[in-house]
Amino acid sequence: MTIALALIFGVIIGVSLGALGGGGSILTVPVLVYVIGESARGATTASLVIVGITALVGALGHARSGNVRWGAGLTFGIIGVAASYLGTALNRQVSPNALLLAFAVLMLIAAAAMLRRTRQSDTPTDESPTADRSCEKSGDEAGSVATAVTARLAHSPTTKITTQVAVKVLLASLIVGFLTGFLGVGGGFIIVPALVIALDFTMPVAVGTSLLVIALNSIAALGARSGNESFHWAVIVPFTAAAIIGSLVGKRVADKVSGTTLSRAFAGLLIAVAIYVAIRSGIGLS
Repeated sequence: MTIALALIFGVIIGVSLGALGGGGSILTVPVLVYVIGESARGATTASLVIVGITALVGALGHARSGNVRWGAGLTFGIIGVAASYLGTALNRQVSPNALLLAFAVLMLIAAAAMLRRTRQSDTPTDESPTADRSCEKSGDEAGSVATAVTARLAHSPTTKITTQVAVKVLLASLIVGFLTGFLGVGGGFIIVPALVIALDFTMPVAVGTSLLVIALNSIAALGARSGNESFHWAVIVPFTAAAIIGSLVGKRVADKVSGTTLSRAFAGLLIAVAIYVAIRSGIGLS
């Protein structure tokens, strides 16, 4: 029964990662704890393996479609490495119930961010299809964060925007790295908006590049935990295999279903799970 549940939830989480470039990983730990029966700390470690491998496979799939900016993704990921080590160190100092309560708060934040993004996408703009193609071309030219910042500067009469872009990328990278180490999540719900807003990436490119960043941060956080954690491979292997299949399905889903519909549906799921986790972890703390 445990293996069957791991397969079912692995597919669901993989679909979210493949379709949205994030979100699914935030469900991995609650599923491992409340459905599979793992400890909170063990679940955050297992999540890094599951999410990291799934994200890497998903990134390679998106790369075949030309939707991964390797330079920007590597830069974003490398900046977050130090923060992932800090998050890992803090993970060892926090009680399991406090860890899960933090998860509940993070899920609510992620849901709010997704809903806000869908509302913004519904807002009419003056941009034409030609402008969209121009934006995509800009994303193609952004081989690195430095290149993207330079491109922004070329279109702006001041250096203020350049500074804002650099700060946004730096903060987003550090936050994502910390969350990966502390909670075992990929942070795609932060990465995707950051890439769209700060670097002018189109959604498909932001999703593909986000998966690369998630994979890099997961690897770094796992390296920080090596030798200090045990791995329940009987759960991790089938869960990861199912998630990989789900991520490939998710890419196909993303090609056919609007991102707005997917984001709203997943935000609703996150809110429901967050409430459940908050109640369970709150009882444990009392």
